[in-house]
Amino acid sequence: MAFLQQAPRLDHPYRADPWLRGCLDRTVPADRRAALDRDLDALGDYAVQAWERASQSTRHKPRLTNWDAWGRRVDRIELTTAWREGPALTTGHGILAAGHDAAPTARLEAFARVYLYHLASEFYTCPLAMTDGAATALKASGNNALMARALPHFLSRDPATFWLSGQWMTETAGGSDVGGTETTARLGEDGQWRLHGRKWFSSAVVGEAALALARPEGAATGTGALALFYVETMDGPSRKPQLIIDRLKDKLGTHELPTAEIHLDGLPAWPVGDLAHGVRHIAPMLNVTRTWNAVCAVASMARAVALATDYARRRQAFGQLLIDQPLHARTLADMQAEFAGAFALTFEVAHLLGRVEQGAAAPHEVALLRLLTPLAKLWTGKLAIWLCSEALECFGGAGYIEDTGLPQLLRDAQVYAIWEGTTNVLSLDTLRGLDHGLDALATATRQWMTDACEPECAAMVTATLASAAACAQSRGADRAALESGARGLALTLARCAAAALLVRQARHERALGQVRAAAALRRFVQHGLDRLCRPDAADDALLLQR
Repeated sequence: MAFLQQAPRLDHPYRADPWLRGCLDRTVPADRRAALDRDLDALGDYAVQAWERASQSTRHKPRLTNWDAWGRRVDRIELTTAWREGPALTTGHGILAAGHDAAPTARLEAFARVYLYHLASEFYTCPLAMTDGAATALKASGNNALMARALPHFLSRDPATFWLSGQWMTETAGGSDVGGTETTARLGEDGQWRLHGRKWFSSAVVGEAALALARPEGAATGTGALALFYVETMDGPSRKPQLIIDRLKDKLGTHELPTAEIHLDGLPAWPVGDLAHGVRHIAPMLNVTRTWNAVCAVASMARAVALATDYARRRQAFGQLLIDQPLHARTLADMQAEFAGAFALTFEVAHLLGRVEQGAAAPHEVALLRLLTPLAKLWTGKLAIWLCSEALECFGGAGYIEDTGLPQLLRDAQVYAIWEGTTNVLSLDTLRGLDHGLDALATATRQWMTDACEPECAAMVTATLASAAACAQSRGADRAALESGARGLALTLARCAAAALLVRQARHERALGQVRAAAALRRFVQHGLDRLCRPDAADDALLLQR
């Protein structure tokens, strides 16, 4: 065989990413940039090394050993190399702790680190997201004892003292609907609460702690009677005997991430707040974990676009490089434009989160964050699947071959639309944020699009937003119609917000003599902003009848 095709190479994910660098140039103060650049350079180096390492080795899954050679229950999980390297990288580069610094850009800076680290981490970022969410929930709870006990570990910059936290919510009775939770919390004579029950999907079971929903013994049924508890899973180097790992899940993707089914047989626990309204205590973490989800989805898109574009510069077909063939070039440009919109919206949410947490937000931005967070999560989750699928197609048959590492991009992307709330769940959550959120979004888009260098695009955003608001208002009295159209409404609002942010970025780049964002904006708007559907309940019934 005389011909050997060159494999795609991964450019340095920080130095070669104009969207990330442009965002940071516009937002991060100079006095914070040098330290951030050092971390981002190092994490980009690690990402390149991880890609090269993965291309030269066989993938491994974590392995559960329930019993040692002498019959003792150990429930030991053997992790991949990237997962064993996770604590040192996390603490050394402030991937988690930096987001809790007292600065309005702290969250943005931390999520820039996450963006570069995510794929190289083999989804070690999943328990990091859970840990960040747990730290946020404990801060919001006002439980000083638990904060003093856990936060120094969760936010440690020393791998020797760093802890991961899980979130144990999902049971066989339901995922998003936690009202059927069967785990029971019992108060012993010694004053210690203990948990008894089964958790069906636990993605951070290798951690040292977790937050878990449980129903206090004797409490009423339903979601409102659930309480949120803090637990610790380890006795020194050994797992607590009251935590039993039944098995690891065999999943479509995220294979390196050990997801477990567990039994709790009297595991000691401490209430985070009052012994009810546990879901309310979870709420503060949702802005955090959903933003992690969106950032990681955008990171997968960035990798897919980067590899497909590099390959197009190496692969010849019909006498030309793929990059020089007009239709293929248009396909790559379309992917780049969609990614640019997703990046702009996601990192605006990250910046908003930090400003709101630090009390530096404008009055309308609290409502804006409430609306944009589910929008960014649901839209990027769906978009990542489409974009990774397109990228695989750009490789032809090679994109379907496991040992290229490419199919993993698509399999892993499917999880973004499921974790932290499915598209439908988050579309319905978007409806709950409309009351003040629509006005806040209208205010924000006007500000973002001031002095627009692409006025036709700005006008399209304004018109589509007005149409979406009118649609929501017209269906307000018909709850069924409002809910059945929630997905289309949410996708429309997400695309309008992304386009408005690209208008802002294009204006910023124009002052620097750059035109990339303007090109992305024009192409993004050409793809359409309006995803509104005009639901017909009668047609729904006809299509779903037996």
